[in-house]
Amino acid sequence: MDLLGPSGWAAIMLSLRVAVVAMICALPLAIGAAYLLARKRFFGRQLLNGIVHLPLVLPPVVTGYLLLVTFGKQGPIGSFLEQVFGISLGFRWTGAALAAAVMAFPLMVRAIRLGIEAVDPGLEDAAATLGASRTRVFMTVTLPLILPSILAGAVLGFAKALGEFGATITFVAAIPGQTQTIPSAIYGLLQVPGSEPAVLGLVTVAIILAMGALLISEWLSHRMARRVGR
Repeated sequence: MDLLGPSGWAAIMLSLRVAVVAMICALPLAIGAAYLLARKRFFGRQLLNGIVHLPLVLPPVVTGYLLLVTFGKQGPIGSFLEQVFGISLGFRWTGAALAAAVMAFPLMVRAIRLGIEAVDPGLEDAAATLGASRTRVFMTVTLPLILPSILAGAVLGFAKALGEFGATITFVAAIPGQTQTIPSAIYGLLQVPGSEPAVLGLVTVAIILAMGALLISEWLSHRMARRVGR
């Protein structure tokens, strides 16, 4: 007997889609923000650092509300995207991916920033003195050395996006088959008497996915670290 049922499997597949899209979209921005915070000194750096890490300290519901008033159909950015590009984020799975990306972003930046700060700036300066541009230095020297950190940040972001609840349900609600992810499905089932088997099934799947992602991350990180160290 399938304890999860069609709605449970739909929530699992949607969660995976949301987590993957959120991680892929946030990763380039996280690398850029981490590099700025680790290597550059500029006016407003501390403000940028605070904005980047704000989702970690704000209640997720507050983040979700801010996304709703900004990217919703009546919001300044949301209305612009819908009128110009026909893109609607409110109460859509794409909005869930946006909320998950915002919540995962600080963790990704932190992991990647630590990797960049561990790289000896002298290596980058030496490459620059040989005539390499800053972009080439980053691509050929810095990037290979921080690949394990990028991977760690990506997996942390994926795991965080997979389990995101507060901001997501505030921004896009929990519409079955459209915006209902694993956490919101579990929350909904907890309100229904006799749904404990389905809840247990979803909880088990969530644990397996999160643990699997972490184990794969550790394995790949060790392999890349050995390869970079050669």
